[in-house]
Formats: sequence, C-alpha cells, structure tokens
Amino acid sequence: MKALLPSGAIEYSDSGNRSAVPVVFLHGFPFSHEMWLPQLGPVSQTHRAIAYDIRGHGMSDIGDGQYTIDGHVDDLFALLDLLSIKECIVVGLSMGGYISLRALEREPARFRGAVLCDTKSDADTNEAKVKRFEAIKAVKRSGSVEFAEGFARAVFWEGTFAAKPDVVASIKRVMGRTPPLAIAGTLLALAARTDTTPSLGSISVPTLILVGEHDAVTPPAASRAMHERIPGSHMHVIPAAGHMSNIENPEVFNEQLLAFLKRF
Repeated sequence: MKALLPSGAIEYSDSGNRSAVPVVFLHGFPFSHEMWLPQLGPVSQTHRAIAYDIRGHGMSDIGDGQYTIDGHVDDLFALLDLLSIKECIVVGLSMGGYISLRALEREPARFRGAVLCDTKSDADTNEAKVKRFEAIKAVKRSGSVEFAEGFARAVFWEGTFAAKPDVVASIKRVMGRTPPLAIAGTLLALAARTDTTPSLGSISVPTLILVGEHDAVTPPAASRAMHERIPGSHMHVIPAAGHMSNIENPEVFNEQLLAFLKRF
C-alpha cells in the first residue's frame, strides 16, 4: 500500500488485528520492509504489524536523495499520524534502530515499547565516516549490485553464507534494486546522525535489545553498553547470527520478540 506523506509516497504493509497494539518495524540499510517477512506473520497473529520502506528504499519514493535520520523520523511520525496511531511499539534494526532511538528522544510519548536490534546509540567516529564516504564513491562508480556483493559480506555471518545461501541471495537482490542515489544519500545520513547515548537513561518504556552473536557491524558490546544505560531493559544475544539476526536465526529472534510482545 502507498501512504502519501508530506515528503512523498511511502510503501507500507499493515496486517493483523487493527484493534490490537500496533508494532511498527523499521528496516536496516540498504534493505526494504521485506527483510521483516519472517516476523510479520507471527506478530500479526496477536498484534497489528506495520512495516514500511524507508525513504529511498524498496518501493518508496526516492525524493531528492538528501536524507537525514531526523527526516526519516519525520516520515515515521507522519505515517503514524496518517494511520491515526497514537502509541506503538517500535522494532528497529541497524539504521531502523538509529531512527527508533532518535524518535524515542524526540517524542517519547508516542511509544509503548521498543525493540532495538543490531544497532547502537553512538554516532560515527571519524574513521567510520571516512569509510562511508569511500562507500559513496564506490556505489556511484560501480552501482548497487556490486555494492551489494561487498556489503553482504559485512552484514552476514560467514556461517549464514554456507548454511542459508538463499537468505543471502534474497537480501542481495533487495540491495541491488536500491538506487545508487538513495544508497549515497543514506550513507551521508548515517554519517551525520546524532549521538543518542545521553538520552538512553530517559527511556522509560519496556525495551528489548537483540543482537547477533557474530555481529561485526554493531557488536554485542555496543548492545551491552545500551543495555547498561536503559533502565529496566532486557538483552538477548542471538546465536548463529551476524548483523541480520532476524533473518539469520528467525526462530530464536521470534521467540524473544514474541515473548516481549506478550507484555502488551
């Protein structure tokens, strides 16, 4: 379905019980809401499950390619307003986690709970920013398909390549369809994001932190650092998974997610 927001059209899915608590899924970079397919079915059995393509990704409008995390938060709030959702549980992985943390910082009253997956609150270091700038050059030079090949090696655990090649291939296809302009614009947004660490102590809603055992992008240490700062939070390490823990080990991921959602 398409939602026409002030910044342009957003592709989204909306399933489950409309009278139940909404659970809004925010995907990582440079994927689409398709990455949440292993979760949307189970969650929609008990809750209202909403997932959408973040600006520039999937079937959503690209716009001018000048993105910020705050702009993505604006889109999230605009979609919630359009759907007349006053409160929701947000589930964000990687970039989706950055958006979730900034949204919690800006308007905490909109949320009843949060699930932060394979993400961190720290802003990029100078070294990380330079790596993103190099990636921008690379995707402009070689295109999205070649970018996807290298990026997949960073986000998937090597065991997943051997055991679940179909999962890796499906995500490569999603990345390969993401326009270079959108990839470059999102890389700039990620490099420019604010540090939300100072606000972690103010998060007052139930919070679950999930991270892949072998996540090399946002390692378990980063999740533990958030866990120590968010009052009453719970953390679980997903075995046999890298940065894409929800699709590398959906069985354990869903077990933890559904147990958390029973609280609402």
